[in-house]
Amino acid sequence: MSNAALYLHPNGYDTSGPALLGRMSAGESFLRGYLKYAEVDGYHFWNVAARPQAELDALLERIQVPAKPVTWIRQADRRALGGVGVLNMPVPGLSTEAWHRRILGPRLYAICGITHTTATDRVMQTVPEMLTAPTEDYDALICTSQAVRHSIDTQLAMMREYLTAEFGPRRRPEPMRVTIPLGVNADDFATSAEQRKTWREKLEIPQDAVVALFMGRFNVREKMNPALMALSLERAAKATGQTIYWVNAGWSPSAKEEAAYHTQTRELCPSVEYRSVDGRPAEVRFSIWSVADFFISLSDNVQETFGLTPIEAMAAGLPCVVTDWDGYKDTVRDGEDGFRIPTIAPPPGEGADLAYWFSNLWINYGNYVGATAQFTAIDYGAAERAISALIRDPELRRRMGESARRRVCEVFDWAAIIPQYQALWAEQNARRLAAPPEAAVRVNPYRPDPFTLFQSYPSRFISAGTLVALAPDVSWEMAEPLLKHPLVGYSDFHRMTLAEAQQVLEFLADRESATVAEIAAIVPTERRSFVGRGILWLARYALITLAP
Repeated sequence: MSNAALYLHPNGYDTSGPALLGRMSAGESFLRGYLKYAEVDGYHFWNVAARPQAELDALLERIQVPAKPVTWIRQADRRALGGVGVLNMPVPGLSTEAWHRRILGPRLYAICGITHTTATDRVMQTVPEMLTAPTEDYDALICTSQAVRHSIDTQLAMMREYLTAEFGPRRRPEPMRVTIPLGVNADDFATSAEQRKTWREKLEIPQDAVVALFMGRFNVREKMNPALMALSLERAAKATGQTIYWVNAGWSPSAKEEAAYHTQTRELCPSVEYRSVDGRPAEVRFSIWSVADFFISLSDNVQETFGLTPIEAMAAGLPCVVTDWDGYKDTVRDGEDGFRIPTIAPPPGEGADLAYWFSNLWINYGNYVGATAQFTAIDYGAAERAISALIRDPELRRRMGESARRRVCEVFDWAAIIPQYQALWAEQNARRLAAPPEAAVRVNPYRPDPFTLFQSYPSRFISAGTLVALAPDVSWEMAEPLLKHPLVGYSDFHRMTLAEAQQVLEFLADRESATVAEIAAIVPTERRSFVGRGILWLARYALITLAP
């Protein structure tokens, strides 16, 4: 099976920090699944953020102890990615990486990205740029659901139409789009009678009560409005005449926002016994499922692309009541693993004002997705019937829960999904190796060389033949403290070192003058460009003079 180098930035995989987002949970879950199930000889990780090695080793140890050798690729060593053949990134940014790769030669490695939230302005800018960037047909964007695949293809079609009208068709083939769902490590969500008893005692819930569970981030605008769940549960409670307990487990950016969230949600379901739980700690995220009889998540927001919590609930053997929305359409089979509640939204073309205001930054991201969600309605009759059926029929709950658990183990466990990644990586690598050679191009028009972009600014340029002389009365003893001064020594990126500066000044002290090329030749080859350019640093502070 094929392998890939994993773009390892802790922000994409670490769920132990104060901020917990769905992409982090998905990244952590993927990494654990990859380390458990990938058929590889070893693991390759690109330390793209240049984090301390001990920090990264601890991250891997916490997620899943690697059972095979680990190779770390340094931040600036993109050429090492070519030894693996494919770079797997936890983001959809193929275009940015393609520009970085172009400087080294496009065939060096293939790029594989993945969609998470696609409604942000940054991602909506990135997606169409795949058609203007030097991406190749051996690059791939993984879409986690059929719904998000359709939205990606829709945006690309708009960009393709514009580019063709203005400039003609794209010369090179487009990157692949492949639908592979997110996964879970199903055993992480196994429930137990002991955990059920413990949670119910802690939350003061009778052992024989019917409990609905929601798990996720509490954010009315940017995640999901709980009003839809509250109103649905309230209707079912009145319809059945039974007491429903609702455990709302999750997290908010602040205690004040969380308190308001729970107060306002309670107000809409007075007949429901409401319980709130901090879902951030790992021990809660993996054990809270035992408290419930069914899972509810009535997603209404375009920020969602897949929706991980329904398959976590299915892994826990819980039937699900979810909206017929985004990736939920791919996971919960209506009438088998639970119920999908119909949704209705405006037809295409009715949101141009929202798009225009968002593009002008007249509304922020939260208000954009929140306003869009306000025009999403659900079938409350269907929701009431689904919840009522699960409340009244323990056998239905058992049968659907068992079906849900089987489906996760067969389709959504990483044991079933990691081979799909490896098959994609193998195809990417085969396409890459079959592609005709293409020379590296040293220009990225989005990030040009500053001395090219601003070439009209200076009076003249230094060259290899420029004559350099030591300024009068300059010695290393007087130069060293000057070069260490805060106003002189800042921004030392790829500049000559102090030791090299001493070499240069002492070299010039023995002769009347020397060319830039002659001076650069006194240091090893790999340092010559830095020293040659750094001569201007010495001239900038009057330690040397440059002949006209």
